Amino acid sequence: MVRIRARPGREHAVEAAWRTAAGQISRLAGNLRRELLLDANDPRSFVVVTEWADESALHDYETGPVAARFADTVRPLCEASGPASRRVMRGPEGTGSKVFVDVELTVPADRLAEFERGYVEVTARMAEVPGYLREDLLRQPGSDVHHIFAEWRSETEFYRWIGNPAHAQEEAGPIAPFLLDIRRRLFHDVAHPESRREPSTGKEIDVHTTTDVLIVGAGPTGLTAAVELARRGIECRVIEKQATPPAQADKAIGIHCRTMEIWAEQGIVRDAMDAGIWLTGNMVFVNGVQTHRMSWELPELPYAHLGLPQYETERILTERLATLGVRPQRGAELIAFTQDDGGVLATVATAGGEETVRAKYLVGCDGAHSRVRELLGLTFSGGLGRFPQLFMLGDVDVDWDMPEGHLLRFMHETDGRMDGMLVCVPLRGESRYRIATLAPPRFFAQTGGQDAPPGFSEELAEPTLADVQAAIDHLAPPGTRASNLRWSSVFRISHGIVDRYAAGRVFVAGDAAHLHPPAGGQGMNTGIQDAWNLAWKLALAVRGLAAPGLLDSYETERRPEGEEIVGRAVRMAFTDELDRNDLKRQFLQEMSMLLSYSDSPLVGESLSAPDALRAGPGPGDRAPDVGGLRRRGVGHPLRLHDLTRGTRHTLLVYADGSADEATVAAVGKLCADVRRQASGQIDVYLLLSPDGDAPGLLDPPVVRDAGGEFRAAYGVAGSALYLVRPDGHVGFRSQPIDADALSKNLQLVFGGAR
Repeated sequence: MVRIRARPGREHAVEAAWRTAAGQISRLAGNLRRELLLDANDPRSFVVVTEWADESALHDYETGPVAARFADTVRPLCEASGPASRRVMRGPEGTGSKVFVDVELTVPADRLAEFERGYVEVTARMAEVPGYLREDLLRQPGSDVHHIFAEWRSETEFYRWIGNPAHAQEEAGPIAPFLLDIRRRLFHDVAHPESRREPSTGKEIDVHTTTDVLIVGAGPTGLTAAVELARRGIECRVIEKQATPPAQADKAIGIHCRTMEIWAEQGIVRDAMDAGIWLTGNMVFVNGVQTHRMSWELPELPYAHLGLPQYETERILTERLATLGVRPQRGAELIAFTQDDGGVLATVATAGGEETVRAKYLVGCDGAHSRVRELLGLTFSGGLGRFPQLFMLGDVDVDWDMPEGHLLRFMHETDGRMDGMLVCVPLRGESRYRIATLAPPRFFAQTGGQDAPPGFSEELAEPTLADVQAAIDHLAPPGTRASNLRWSSVFRISHGIVDRYAAGRVFVAGDAAHLHPPAGGQGMNTGIQDAWNLAWKLALAVRGLAAPGLLDSYETERRPEGEEIVGRAVRMAFTDELDRNDLKRQFLQEMSMLLSYSDSPLVGESLSAPDALRAGPGPGDRAPDVGGLRRRGVGHPLRLHDLTRGTRHTLLVYADGSADEATVAAVGKLCADVRRQASGQIDVYLLLSPDGDAPGLLDPPVVRDAGGEFRAAYGVAGSALYLVRPDGHVGFRSQPIDADALSKNLQLVFGGAR
């Protein structure tokens, strides 16, 4: 940290100089963070904050040309400063007498005056606390984010104070409402002499722009990744080769129940429901005979199966991303990239020419013809498979007597072999359907018997309404008529999965990683799940909080799921059903409601008996929502997802009337310990049964399981805990509470936290 004070009237010039320097610093090996903070009590005083992976990286920066240029630029803009203006610190693993605590919090503009009044009183109270020395109140210019940067005489005295649950009321009470959602980090003082400046080599790379994460592809997968990163304050850039978004022609329609849950988290589920149509069931006919009919409106599902064209999905995600300050750059194509230990250097072609982008990580969400996959040299395990048949799609109105909202599959078999298929998916609009069927023979003849390009084939003519009607005459009920053909195309189905999901700092997701038949509508939804899994881990890595193996878990968790989905979709492609004996389970599996990462090295449990928590979700399972929760001061019941919603982990500590009193009383210390270990990236709640006694704790918040729904769904009794990850899956569970085992599990995620 370096404190500088601008000369009168030169504040904006200092900020401009910093923006230039920050872009250059971000490209240096080992840089984890760079910020310019403003002294809240002196608008001319700035604090330059840089964070480095190790002292070698810091030394290289201080003796290199970037630091020299910044110093030369701001020297005439600032007042002279002495050695006391500079401070070097280490994280928790360091040693030293003094410690420094950085508390990051958000103060809404409309409550700033309230905070400032309370803060004056807090500083007066803190002066009487043993071991406390001083603090500065800093803020990020143009932001609601503030930092309380406090100096303590020793780590022991700081933890003695923080370990008293009553301190928040005794000393920090006047600003307690602003401390509910904070990020806290602790540092040790380091005696670090001024480094001798060495001349620059003059070989700096000409980089046009920098970002934390470069996302290639603005389809549903790339947009989901960008939304999740931006929600966490991570700078990202999205580039898309196509100059304009699709207006109508696309393949993905079905939105799975689990995707709807994700969209509820992202705040777009209402937009999706308003634009879509509910898919209420399916019917299968073989040789004109109905073989089965199933309703998809299951009461235990949080959302039903939604029909929504992909271009609408992309519109909704793009609009959500814009509210977070990010807009995809269209007409920008990735040409090449290289990577090193510090990041990725990408060459991007735009309408204005080529530019170079430096990013800490790159995510390839660029579809079936992925340039990222090609540049990484990834191959499809067992080769890329292609069905020999050509298929056609069409958007038409269909006049028939079929139940609304049902997906309809008509098949024709000869001697037990399928030789005709027609799939009709409802779209928004009266009698409107997306149909998929085998293309007429003339299209295959146009390819000369060779493989047609995978995906949509622009080289082939568009099917006509007569082609669609011919398929309907052959397979649909007699008298069915199609009309108003809006769009049609020919495509070939490819299937396969890449051998790796990542290489170094570059990842692939969605169709760039796996291709499969549209049976079950898996493609787009699986890609969204990929991004949902990867983004929260990337965000921790960018902020320097991730354990060394956290990013490796993306492939460990998602690739087995991709393999299973590809295999299942291929098996289902030309059958009337995969498993008629358990259609409900098959549907829930297709909707990703049974998805589990139980084999992940990140998840675990500690159980006192083999049957403990047997009725609840296991490690890696989706954490189900429940209702009937009551919180003091709230006049309506809450749902569990009201507590777990957000960008952080959530620790749910449960206790009923039989729980040991000392165990419940220790929850306050457990809360403080896990927040410290996770650098504040965790929310904690104490869930009490109706007969449980509430301890006199100010933290964590207490919520009553008034209806017993949590107890029933999670199988808890006595005392227990569940750790829910940001992606909604169980990371750890224990019964009774096992603080040591929980700490070990958190180390797998937050091993880099400082």
